[in-house]
Amino acid sequence: EIASALSSRLDLDGLLSLIMEKACELMTADRATLFLISDDRRQLWSKILEGGESQEIRLNVGEGIAGWVAHSGEVVNIADAYNDDRFQPAVDLRSGYRTQSILCVAMRGTTGEITGVLQLLNKQGGPFTSEDAELLSALAGQAAVSIENAKLYHSVVAKNVALLEAQDKLQARTNELNVLYEIERELAEAPDLDSLLSRLLHRAMQVVESAAGSIALIESDGTTTKLRFATTAGSAARKLKHQVIDLDVGIIGWASSNNETVISNHPGDDPRHAKLFAADIGSTVRNIICAPLVERDESLGAIELLNKDDDSDYTEVDLRMLTLIAGQASRAIQIHRSKQEAADQDRLAGIGQMVAGVLHDLKTPMTIISGYAQLMAQIDDAEQREKYVEQILQQFDLLSGMTREVLAFARGESTVLIRKVYMHRYMEQIGEQLRYAFVGRNVKLVVTVEYDGVAFFDQQSFLRLIHNLARNAADAMRGRPGTFEIITRVDGENLCFDFIDNG
Repeated sequence: EIASALSSRLDLDGLLSLIMEKACELMTADRATLFLISDDRRQLWSKILEGGESQEIRLNVGEGIAGWVAHSGEVVNIADAYNDDRFQPAVDLRSGYRTQSILCVAMRGTTGEITGVLQLLNKQGGPFTSEDAELLSALAGQAAVSIENAKLYHSVVAKNVALLEAQDKLQARTNELNVLYEIERELAEAPDLDSLLSRLLHRAMQVVESAAGSIALIESDGTTTKLRFATTAGSAARKLKHQVIDLDVGIIGWASSNNETVISNHPGDDPRHAKLFAADIGSTVRNIICAPLVERDESLGAIELLNKDDDSDYTEVDLRMLTLIAGQASRAIQIHRSKQEAADQDRLAGIGQMVAGVLHDLKTPMTIISGYAQLMAQIDDAEQREKYVEQILQQFDLLSGMTREVLAFARGESTVLIRKVYMHRYMEQIGEQLRYAFVGRNVKLVVTVEYDGVAFFDQQSFLRLIHNLARNAADAMRGRPGTFEIITRVDGENLCFDFIDNG
């Protein structure tokens, strides 16, 4: 009956109580105590059955009757405890209980190692007999095996629980990695910052299951720092987008200023919540979750989600996911800004280079204008003077075109003005201009027009190109006699310009 009862229990506390109850019943004892040896084998801890209640006590191995049995492994059967030096009466003095007879046996597991002690006190009708000792030893052996089985069962259960917890953590981590992968893909596909922020916000709302949200960025004009809503989603999105607020307004302002995450499932009771501002834009707020955008300890702003789906509250799991998304968003914003700064610097450098090139190109029309002006001062022929005026005006047109080109480049524009060009007149104009440009430089100009029909190109830009080539060729000759030759010819449907010099 005892073996059957022991095999039916797997919870350790219940099993220990059952063993003590059956031992007391079998031996007609007043009390039973079951001691188990600790893992370091230095202490005994016990469950004592007293008046139907189980209490726990501890003592060192070697201390008292039970400690001596745990150390020696021998059976102790004492008719009068107070006549045995190993007995410690302090427990009786504290509790008022009078111990008379004691029967104590060691519990040995399947390997023979002592795993605990089973002790009975005060047998009814006289001291414990040798038959009681044999029977209790047998019961102790059964109890030791049952306790081992219970411990093994709980160990397996604990490992299974740990395995399930690890599986849950792995699944959560997998979900996080999937979210990060999706965000990286969104970032890679976003053509600009506005599109990037919009995609991030909608991804965050999808992952955290929210009805509305916004991303606000910190902006400074040198004197004041504000928070601008860069992208929004939800019922009040149109009214909220591009609104500018102070950094001390609302939970999103608080998160941006303090670089801290926020869960506010009762924003009506939260002093950080901007109730009046929400009312002005017609936003109904049930709960709020917010994470700052921080990159290298610099606050960029915050991402805020509102109204968790299914009327539920935001949780720490939601906050962890939003924090991951905020981290990705912060890095993407900083990368975009760095790229924009680099692009602006490149543009400024490009403008500087272009201005330098234009200043270089100005030399030719200014030289030609100066030459024609000097010729006009030397002749009285009105018709010839009119031709010189026409040439000067053409150079002013060229200067005007250069100015427009610089301004367009500064605005990020680049245009090519394709026009119909009559090659015989165009080459006559080039020849006349270059002859004046080569005055005093000992350079002979040869223009061979093998094609004098119609072509289509940007004649002003191409004119500057030819002037640059001619001037660079003359510079390379370094004052020595030389020749600069231009040949126009046709190759299939293409118009070709050949430039030949001995510089």
